[in-house]
Amino acid sequence: MQDQQDQQDHHKLFIDGAWTAPQGTERLEVFSPATEERIGSVPLASSADADRAVAAARRAFDDGGWTGLDVKERAAAVGRLADAVTARADAFVDVLTAEVGLPRATLPAGQIAKTQGVFAAYAELAERYPWAETRDGSRGRSLRVHRRPVGVVVAIVPWNAPLFISALKLAPALIAGATVVLKPSEEAPLHAQLLAECVRDAGLPPGVLNILPASAEVSEHLIRHPAVDKVSFTGSTAVGRRIGELCGHDLRRCTLELGGKSAALLLDDLEPTADTAKALIMGAMANSGQICAAQARILVPRRRHRQMVEALAEAVEALRVGDPEDTATQIGPVISERQRDRVERLVSLGRSQGARLVHGGTRAGHDRGWYVEPTLFDEVAPDMAIAREEIFGPVAAVLAYDDEDQAVSLANDSDYGLAGAVWSTDPDRAEQVAGRFRAGSVAVNSPSPLDPFGPFGGFKQSGLGREGGPEGFDAYIEYQTIVRP
Repeated sequence: MQDQQDQQDHHKLFIDGAWTAPQGTERLEVFSPATEERIGSVPLASSADADRAVAAARRAFDDGGWTGLDVKERAAAVGRLADAVTARADAFVDVLTAEVGLPRATLPAGQIAKTQGVFAAYAELAERYPWAETRDGSRGRSLRVHRRPVGVVVAIVPWNAPLFISALKLAPALIAGATVVLKPSEEAPLHAQLLAECVRDAGLPPGVLNILPASAEVSEHLIRHPAVDKVSFTGSTAVGRRIGELCGHDLRRCTLELGGKSAALLLDDLEPTADTAKALIMGAMANSGQICAAQARILVPRRRHRQMVEALAEAVEALRVGDPEDTATQIGPVISERQRDRVERLVSLGRSQGARLVHGGTRAGHDRGWYVEPTLFDEVAPDMAIAREEIFGPVAAVLAYDDEDQAVSLANDSDYGLAGAVWSTDPDRAEQVAGRFRAGSVAVNSPSPLDPFGPFGGFKQSGLGREGGPEGFDAYIEYQTIVRP
């Protein structure tokens, strides 16, 4: 990796298969959320650099060298990329711990393993995806339906799980035959430099995957670029709405995986246990609550309300908050001072609106770093801000219900519809209740609603389109029908 020292200062952009000098002079400084110390920097792309990256992706697509490969050959190339990521897994753990504040102990079985799982899933899915099929048409005609690559893709990823979310976009896009300009988050650009080295290790043809740290202004330039065919974005609903407006103006295809305010519903047959409480709390607070599918609303039957809150409080109190480099740490810092301030504002608002603070609500006793103590609220009403706004911090809210219909109504009482969970001693009953959720993915007796073999995405303001499963390929293809007599 270029110039890797204790301070990871990078000076070039990865465009057209090579490290190239930026045409602008603007740089982005990166600071540790755990120590607030500077840990590195990267060059920010200018509009001219964005033009170069799009032109490289356009050439790689139009010259047929990538799209003309058999899908098995493209899948093999993506497999080499997956192998390169695996070979550098320790380095990814180092950089993600440093720049995102992800607890080191959780990364190998967490984001690294999930990234590997995505690549493996798409290698398998590519073999049975219907890239072309023959259908009977009207009046004796024969139809050949092809799924052609969409073209040049701009993929914009967030900072909270950047490697995993990049894989969710790159694996299907590249196997489908698209070429990509990947734009990492300004909060977490360092890991993307390492990913660029993996592209080189894998021997992907020039221009097939370009990686471009960029400001919001240059990102808009990329989104508006006339040579871009598709935008795939994961991030906040506010930014997603803006991207949707820009793409809608030019009739450019887009996939938007946006925010959530998901609910975990405990049905009335479930006895509170320490293990269940721990799973619920991690479903709300893993990665310091900075997960779009975090189940931050916990719905409990009123007759078990007291016991469940006591069990949840014990689970929260047992969490180890601290330095992400410490292997005993379960909860690290939030990503930035701005994010910490936002979480604290919403915690304060929860108290002022009448919710009962059971645990937390402080900065967890750290003199440095952007820490928020895991926070549990009880007696939360559905119209309170902490029950409606996506907090993106380690904050969970308990809402009590009287019957199943009210519980489902509470679960669906949200502007979002990304994910959820239903807990019960009867999995069949839980599945029936899950089917009543207005949410894209619902887990049964688990805090994890995402599987790489299934589509993931949201209803309502949680976005447009799906990632994961064969539907992930659908996001990067165009249908072409050839009609024969």
